[in-house]
Amino acid sequence: MRQADFPYLPKDFIQTAEGLIFAVVSYHPHQQKIGCFLRYIENQGQWQKIDTEQANRLLARHYPKYLFKSLQFDAEFHAVNPEDVEVHHQPEQHLMSVLARSPNDEIEEKCHRLIAILSKYGVNTASLGLTGSMLIGQQKKGSDIDLVVYGREAFRQTREAVKQAVAEQQLTALDLSLMKDNFQRRGGELNFEEFAWHEARKYNKAAIDGTKFDIGMVSLPEELVVDHHHYIKQGISTLKAVVIDDQQAFDFPARYLIDNEMTPEVISFTHTYVGQAQAGETIEVAGAVECDSASGQRRLVVGSTREAIGEYIKVCRDL
Repeated sequence: MRQADFPYLPKDFIQTAEGLIFAVVSYHPHQQKIGCFLRYIENQGQWQKIDTEQANRLLARHYPKYLFKSLQFDAEFHAVNPEDVEVHHQPEQHLMSVLARSPNDEIEEKCHRLIAILSKYGVNTASLGLTGSMLIGQQKKGSDIDLVVYGREAFRQTREAVKQAVAEQQLTALDLSLMKDNFQRRGGELNFEEFAWHEARKYNKAAIDGTKFDIGMVSLPEELVVDHHHYIKQGISTLKAVVIDDQQAFDFPARYLIDNEMTPEVISFTHTYVGQAQAGETIEVAGAVECDSASGQRRLVVGSTREAIGEYIKVCRDL
């Protein structure tokens, strides 16, 4: 699953000597560096979560070597040299260590039970990992359980398992309170009703005894779309189109092929819009237009920033 020459995958965390923890966001090196975003800083012996604006400000002021401008994608993110990585937190290894011992707290106990339920419905535990706050032992009462699923087929099976377990009341769909909490964290440009309608049919999140869990897919090497194109941003655009292919709707990034000759592809780097639409549905998309400098081929990118202000994907439906 991990390449010997570049063992870093999205959803991994990497920790540096300065007390910084970055979330890996790229499958491939960028000028030999690991593409990532700063997520936690050490503050008086505790890990403190920070947002993108705080992260950019801190790095610009104190650690500018971690700021990175990608010429290929005409985008700014963070990047770390492999030699600056002090600890490489790997989700699949951490999940194995959590399952191999008695739970340390209520969240870990629920994680044990959740994995047992998913296994009962045919999910191979070896295809799972644990990311988010639990990956670095920073969970607290009220934390979510963030699972990683490695491989598209394993992810399909896990979604199906969640759907079945909810139907058979082994797990529960998000109630109003959990959905509102999810909306406040991720809602973005959609109103609550729109957001909840899209989320309820994805089966990539549910709850176990009032604790929300989430499943996110990481592609296997053979599933990756190799992208050596050089893109130039051309401003924000909104369009409506029919989705003609949704096979990579849950990938990172999510991809939707649409029936628009000028802009045949929609890409989402924002988890909110993963699995947002299905083949045959008409969608409205607002995002950043990117143009391939060689071919002139255009695509629409949702999540050109992590918060994706002004950018969205929504199914056009009768409300």
